[in-house]
Amino acid sequence: MRYLTDRKRADGLGSAKSGTEHHWHMQVSAVGLAILVPLFIFTFGCILGAPYAEVVAYYGRPFPAIVAGLTIIVAMMHFKNGAQIMIEDYADGLARKALIIGTTCLSYATMATGVYALIRLAL
Repeated sequence: MRYLTDRKRADGLGSAKSGTEHHWHMQVSAVGLAILVPLFIFTFGCILGAPYAEVVAYYGRPFPAIVAGLTIIVAMMHFKNGAQIMIEDYADGLARKALIIGTTCLSYATMATGVYALIRLAL
């Protein structure tokens, strides 16, 4: 029977070396969203329910289009990082890899679709 201390059992396992980076990205994107979401609500709320021609003219202006685009991009990056952390905590093996790949693809596809729709609307 081997008698190992907790430190000896943990030797060689090491850290993933990316936890601090993930945490930092989540904090930065959370602060960005705290600023962008109210701006998006105020810019989107005043045009909500307007006819199509007014919406196109409104998003033809740079400020509302930039706010909407940044909100989409930052929100999807925040979602991707948060979902990846959650998946890494609760899934193992092949399921973990497949879920992370699927979440990343979903996040980038949503980001690309949203920005493409915004560009089509603005131009």
